[in-house]
Amino acid sequence: MKLEIITTPSGAELTSIKYNSKELLHQGEKVLDREGKVYWKRHAPILFPIVGSLKNNTTVINGEKYQMSQHGFARDMKFDILSISEREHTYVLKFNEETLKVYPFKFELYVNYIIDDNTLKIKYKVVNLDDREMFFGIGGHPAFIIDLKNNKYRVEFEKTEEKIRFYQLDNGLISYKNNYINESLISNKKCIEIKKDTFSHDAIIMSGLSSKKVRLIENEKCKLEFDFSGFKYLALWSKKDAPFLCIEPWYTTADYTDSDQIFEKKKDNIKLGAGETFECEYKITFNE
Repeated sequence: MKLEIITTPSGAELTSIKYNSKELLHQGEKVLDREGKVYWKRHAPILFPIVGSLKNNTTVINGEKYQMSQHGFARDMKFDILSISEREHTYVLKFNEETLKVYPFKFELYVNYIIDDNTLKIKYKVVNLDDREMFFGIGGHPAFIIDLKNNKYRVEFEKTEEKIRFYQLDNGLISYKNNYINESLISNKKCIEIKKDTFSHDAIIMSGLSSKKVRLIENEKCKLEFDFSGFKYLALWSKKDAPFLCIEPWYTTADYTDSDQIFEKKKDNIKLGAGETFECEYKITFNE
């Protein structure tokens, strides 16, 4: 089999993607900078029940205050294994006493990884087990190995992007300033060049995209194609001089700088009725 994956119950996270025996996923704590420090300890975390940061790491749900760190708690919790096979890995996270302390909804979050030839499908399913509406955000955060020292990279859009909108982060929150991020980032409305300083002001967050797919191009060859159909936002992120690039499909974003912190009113939050189910997926097709 050309495409192979390894996952872990810790966060139901992908920890390895190999295509033709070559590792393509960032290897987390194993990858050190010149000073021996870890660039980024994660591989491909699941973002739930928020994407990005809350204002002051605090939100108000049904009149009560709750604390939640960036990207939510799912990435740091142990999921139950439902099945593991050569071509499919399935996990579930169920609400518990720990989750209810920071997020007062009863839910199940299913994560499903499916290998289909040279394509990896990542599926999320959220079930509302509560007797009331629940609100949440969800997104992916896979990090792919790149080498900016020796190669040239760009993220190429499926279509010419005439109505793209960029969002800027200010201390982790969506800012109205947009001093640094603008349309000049996108070359010929078709691609974003990945350079050492591309993420000097944090992530590049985009909406209003006509494209449902992007391609990661390495030295004029397509490394992978990323299908984010259904997701409202696409983010790109890395750290200074880090040997990885994150391509992130999001349904929601961080709070805005002027947020009133009321979770039910949070922009783009998904609303799910009692007993209802929400499903989404993204796909990565490997070409090298």
